[in-house]
Amino acid sequence: MQISIVIPLLNEKESLKELHDWIVRVMQSNHFLYEILFIDDGSTDGSWDVIETLSAENKNVRGIRFLKNFGKSQALHAGFKASKGDVVVTMDADLQDNPEEIPELVSMIQNEGYEVVSGWKKKRYDSIITKNIPSKLFNWAARKTSGLKLHDFNCGLKAFRNDVVKTIEVSGEMHRYIPVLAKNAGFPKITEKVVQHQARKYGTTKFGAERFINGFLDLITIWFVSKFGRRPMHLFGALGVLMFIVGFGFSLYLGIDKLFINKAGRLITDRPQFYIALTAMIIGTQLFLAGFLGEIMVRSRKNDTRYTIADKINLKETS
Repeated sequence: MQISIVIPLLNEKESLKELHDWIVRVMQSNHFLYEILFIDDGSTDGSWDVIETLSAENKNVRGIRFLKNFGKSQALHAGFKASKGDVVVTMDADLQDNPEEIPELVSMIQNEGYEVVSGWKKKRYDSIITKNIPSKLFNWAARKTSGLKLHDFNCGLKAFRNDVVKTIEVSGEMHRYIPVLAKNAGFPKITEKVVQHQARKYGTTKFGAERFINGFLDLITIWFVSKFGRRPMHLFGALGVLMFIVGFGFSLYLGIDKLFINKAGRLITDRPQFYIALTAMIIGTQLFLAGFLGEIMVRSRKNDTRYTIADKINLKETS
């Protein structure tokens, strides 16, 4: 079994050599075949020079360098695409993830049949106010929305079966929700393992408070995509019909009232119910059309994979 270790990084020059040596010791002591993929997300501190040196010294080290900072999700996507191992492990480059955890994560994939094992930093060495409390709120919302009972969605230390990372598409800021993406793609065997978290040894964190705002926005996005991404009419059409019925109900009330009850009363256009009815019917029509157009776009997409195939029998690939 070969292990691919995918490490996205941004300006982590000081920690790369130490992290590399630590990983190599763990791999060799467990007799693993391995590759280390460093994904340089536009570093400006000389991190790429260190990666080049490590690659020259160790043939198992590979690297990808972005022209600029595109984000962690894009770095992971590139690493997943390039990985060759039967098991793919992700970890951060700041030495806060412990490589000693890798053998147990791999064992849970290899021997216990899990498809995804997510790390859980049960004891954290981060600021309580700026990281721990917001992280707990974020993880609570993610559990409620996704249905996955994981305690730490944002832990960088995870292990995946190879076909999982080759199937899912990690884009935008979706690196926090890779287990959710895996579940939505048809890989239900997902669990977590308590892992050791260490205080940052070099440099400073690359993520600010905005990551939690972006995280919640991404959570809404992935909830919508997972629920209605392939059937937008079910959401927009239902809301549109509901709004139209509300508007039509007000219109019917106004018509009956004017024709049979208050014939000499105010003009219909002078009553607030008229504008409520008009607005509701217009919004309802727009929502219905949005759902209809969404359905056309979904059905017209080329190479749109709507399912994940688990196995094949007596079938040949056709072009």
